Amino acid sequence: MARYKPTDYAQGQFIPISFEHQILPGTFEYALNYIVDNRLDFSALDAVRTNDDAGAPAYNPRVMLKIVLCAYARGMISSREIEAACQQNVVMMALSANTRPHFTTIAQFVREIGISVEKLFVDVLMYCDELGLIGKDMFAVDGCKMPSNASKEQSGTREDFENRKAKFKATIGRLVRKHREQDASGEPDAVPGMRAREKKAIETLKAKAAKIEEWLRENPEDKKGTRGTPVKSSMTDKDSAKMVSGHGVVQGYNGLAMVDAKHQVIVGAEAFGKGHDAELLAPMVDQVRENFQALGEKDIFDETKLTADSGFHTEESMKELADRGVDGYVPDKCFRQRDPAFQTAQRHRSRKALVGRSVPPDRGFFTADDFVLNPKNGKLICPAGKELYVKDRNFHTARGYYGTQYMAKKTDCRVCALRARCLRKGTVRTVHKFNRRVVPGAGESFSHKMIRKIDTEVGRYLYSMRMGIVEPVFANLCHMLGLDRFTLRGSGKVNIQWRLFALVHNIHKVRRYGWAGAG
Repeated sequence: MARYKPTDYAQGQFIPISFEHQILPGTFEYALNYIVDNRLDFSALDAVRTNDDAGAPAYNPRVMLKIVLCAYARGMISSREIEAACQQNVVMMALSANTRPHFTTIAQFVREIGISVEKLFVDVLMYCDELGLIGKDMFAVDGCKMPSNASKEQSGTREDFENRKAKFKATIGRLVRKHREQDASGEPDAVPGMRAREKKAIETLKAKAAKIEEWLRENPEDKKGTRGTPVKSSMTDKDSAKMVSGHGVVQGYNGLAMVDAKHQVIVGAEAFGKGHDAELLAPMVDQVRENFQALGEKDIFDETKLTADSGFHTEESMKELADRGVDGYVPDKCFRQRDPAFQTAQRHRSRKALVGRSVPPDRGFFTADDFVLNPKNGKLICPAGKELYVKDRNFHTARGYYGTQYMAKKTDCRVCALRARCLRKGTVRTVHKFNRRVVPGAGESFSHKMIRKIDTEVGRYLYSMRMGIVEPVFANLCHMLGLDRFTLRGSGKVNIQWRLFALVHNIHKVRRYGWAGAG
């Protein structure tokens, strides 16, 4: 029978360690250590310190940035986890030079690095450009909606909060009256301890009502959306927003990244408290243009093409691309219906999806003419009196018809008495109001110019490259690096965290493709 030397991974050992020998060439830590020490400008962070003659020595921002980025690269976001790693992990001890900062110091550094992270991001981008990692032929932009450190339940408009406060006060009044009546009659509690629990509930409701009153005083007006209508705000993070993601409705931010095609280097990154991608396209273009102007480029979009998915396509966003002189390729929602590659898609669908439920010819279904437009808010009123919200103001069909798409709420359709006359299939009613049919070349909108452009053979080919450029970046950020939610509050702090993760991604690219000494 084979015999082996005993092994025990739980044992400890006192050994002499040279920290510089723990940062091995070819690793992420080696590239990070070199870039932070030799390629980044910390003059803005150094200028913040005024303890030259008095006060305790501060932690070096270079050391703090190293341990934060190394921790993010290993999936550690909590400042307490980073503190523990600096005390237990040899590599983290080496990067921090065994300074062992407290978790409050680490959290404060991440919060207060502020606008300096933009300069550090550009510095890393400049180094990537020097190494030839940026091709500048094509950029792709996309977004990822993630929850933040905000409560989805504590969000709403001023009217919602007023109603919630009135409900709390009504409950408090009812419980107080109950206790007074009980005191007057001398009746004992129906259940032992009930009164004590109700008193505790009264104090909790009073605190919630007071918090709502304070928020209403600090926010005299509702936050407005792009259409000028009130949108819901969160009491815990007013910059965040409710948005639909792949994991349901979340209260958080939309992290956008623009990526170069050559080695998937992130050239622009920002987190927005808005869920609609189309209105964020122009700010991303402006940011990337400014980043490359800092690198000495006159206008990066003079020769660089831009691709984005159909979520960025609206008349307004296409006009902004044209006004900024960007050669963009952004499909509309009916792009695949016109694509010859998907002409046989219907034959692969199930028979139930193609045929649907059998419809009696004499049922008398409601048509689009039976839905009346409310001019005050731009919504449709169905025959049952319920409102349909605007889903797409720039809806197109494969035959070139242009109009607006409306959709009812599932909760309204589920219990509607007219459901049998309204729905042929599915669970919710969709209505299209068409304005006109666009004739190519005759007073086309910016949206239809983009449709004609992307429907060409070249347009389809260039757009087909989008997914391979930008989607792996989000897979790396969200799954490999472990960024599944933002842990900070406020757009400024969330942007810091988002750009720090973008820095980690780009340093990985330097290690793998750019710097022979690091990989």
